Amino acid sequence: MRNKITNAISDFFFEYETPRQVLVRNRRVGVVCRLIQLGVLAYIIGWVFIYEKGYQSTDTAVSSVFTKMKGVGYTNVEGVEKVWDVADYVFPPQGDASFVVMTNYIITEGQSLGKCPELPGKHNCTSNTDCEGGSFKRSMTGICDNTTKTCEVLAWCPVEDDHHIPEPPLLMSAENYTLFIKNSVTFPIFGVTRSNLVEGIDAHYISKCLYHPEKSPLCPIFKMGDIISLSGFNFETIAKVGGAIGIVVDWTCNFDLDVRHCKPKYNFHGLYGNPDEKDKARASVGYNFRFARHYFEDKVQKRTLLKVFGIRLDIIVQSLARKFDVIPTLTAIGSGVGIFGVATVVCDLVLLYLLPKRQFYKNMKFKYTDTHGQEPDSEAGSTETETHK
Repeated sequence: MRNKITNAISDFFFEYETPRQVLVRNRRVGVVCRLIQLGVLAYIIGWVFIYEKGYQSTDTAVSSVFTKMKGVGYTNVEGVEKVWDVADYVFPPQGDASFVVMTNYIITEGQSLGKCPELPGKHNCTSNTDCEGGSFKRSMTGICDNTTKTCEVLAWCPVEDDHHIPEPPLLMSAENYTLFIKNSVTFPIFGVTRSNLVEGIDAHYISKCLYHPEKSPLCPIFKMGDIISLSGFNFETIAKVGGAIGIVVDWTCNFDLDVRHCKPKYNFHGLYGNPDEKDKARASVGYNFRFARHYFEDKVQKRTLLKVFGIRLDIIVQSLARKFDVIPTLTAIGSGVGIFGVATVVCDLVLLYLLPKRQFYKNMKFKYTDTHGQEPDSEAGSTETETHK
C-alpha cells in the first residue's frame, strides 16, 4: 500500500500526459473544418471586434440640460391686439429639459364663481328632474334653464366653450421662435466632461448660427419650424391641436481618439401622433392643458381661463463612450478561441457517424483496453489518449 501511494505521488509530480493526435487525410472533412474555422474567425474579427468593439470598455454619461426660448408672438382676435413673449407662451418658465410652447389657445375671460347654464348640447334637459346633482362632472343645482334647455351648474361662469379650435393657429409666429440648448455630460469611468458648446462654438458663432443638419450640425440654436419639419410633421397641423417632439442629443464617443472628436449629434422625433396626417379615428389627438390667471375686480375674485394647445419639447440625452481596455480584449479573445472548438466537434461527428469508413476512423481515434484479470505492465503508469485533429 505504501509503495502504491509513493508511486501515485511520484507519477503525479514527475509524469506529463499529452494527447496523441491523428491526422486524417480526407478532403471533405478538411474543407468543412477550415470553413468552420474561417467562419468563426470572421465572426470574431467582424462582429466581436469591429462591429461590437469587444476590445473596449463602455461608460454612460451623467447629464444636465439647460434650455432658453426666444421670440415674440402677436395676435389680433376680434380687434384685440396682444403681444406674447417668453413669459406668456412657455410652460413652465424655468428652462427645464421638458416644456411646452403654446401655439394655439381658447380664451374665456372674466370668469367668476357662480351659477350659470351649461352650453347647448351639454347636459340638455326638459325639466328640473333631468338635472339631479351629482349625475355629471360639474356640480348641478337641480334647475333646468328654460332659455338654453340645459342644466344650471355651480362653476366658473360663463362656462368655457371649447367646441371650435381656432384655425389657422393663433400663434403661427411660434414657427420663428428659437430654442437654445446647453448640455453638459460627464463620463465618470473615463473621467471626461464635455459640453455641446465644443471647440469653435464661441459667443460670436452662437450670435449668428442656426442649426442645420448639414451646414451647421453643431449649432445649439434651433428654429421651432425646423424642429417640427425635421421630426416629420407639418407645423400648422401640429400647432393647431398640439403635439410632442423629442430632441435627442446623442453622445457616441470613442476615447481611443482625441477627446475633441467627442461631439454631439442631434436627432428629432415625433413622440406621439401621426406625421402622415392620416389617422383621423383616434379618440385623443394633440396636446393641451388649461391654465388660469386669477385677479380681483371690485373685490370679486375672477380669472381668465386659457385652454392651451402647445408643442411639448423633450430634450433626451443618449450617451455611450468606449475606450480600449485589456480585460474585455482578453475576454473576447478567450471566447473566440473557445468557439474554434466547434470545428473539431463537427468534424468528429462527420468522421465517426456519417462517413462510410466511420468504423475505421473510430478505431484510429480510440484505443480500447481490457484490464480485467491482468496485471499492469511496465507502461501501466501512463495513459495514452488519441484525439483527432
